[in-house]
Amino acid sequence: MEKGRTILKDLQFKLTIDRLCHQLIETHDDFSQSCIIGIQPKGTYLAQRIHSRLLSITNSKSIALGLLDVTFYRDDFRTRDKPLIANKTEMDFLVENKKVILVDDVLYSGRTVRAALTALEHYGRADKIELVTMVDRHYNRHLPITSDYTGIKVDALDEAYVSVEWDEIQGKDKILLFPKKH
Repeated sequence: MEKGRTILKDLQFKLTIDRLCHQLIETHDDFSQSCIIGIQPKGTYLAQRIHSRLLSITNSKSIALGLLDVTFYRDDFRTRDKPLIANKTEMDFLVENKKVILVDDVLYSGRTVRAALTALEHYGRADKIELVTMVDRHYNRHLPITSDYTGIKVDALDEAYVSVEWDEIQGKDKILLFPKKH
């Protein structure tokens, strides 16, 4: 495996999440009409971090958090060589008339976000949906989808691969850029 170049780590990683949280507070105030929904699997780590940090910063007792699986809403799920393994959707609320903060780790082609928008329809009609991403690979979009709140923008060619590593999984928070998918 080729060694990736670290483009964000430790303190900068935490500061980036804090910045995203403060931007969300400016828009959503007390979050009483908002909910946070992480896209399974890796968007859930960012969503949980944001949720936890927002509870701490705002001294709020409750901000709705959901985890959404989009596996069977993807436009490519039937074109894979092997069966996909779905994650569990964990949402005990409807998004009807709420401001939805949709969260994913990397915005690449936009297809995962499109799948999430379709999956969300089963939970009602949201008042507004905003997208939060830790990494925006803004030169690789296949669909007209943009992030409302972005941790870091990365200029990467199609062959390049961006990996967000989480303390919960890999033992350290960092973002790596590989010259090609490993």
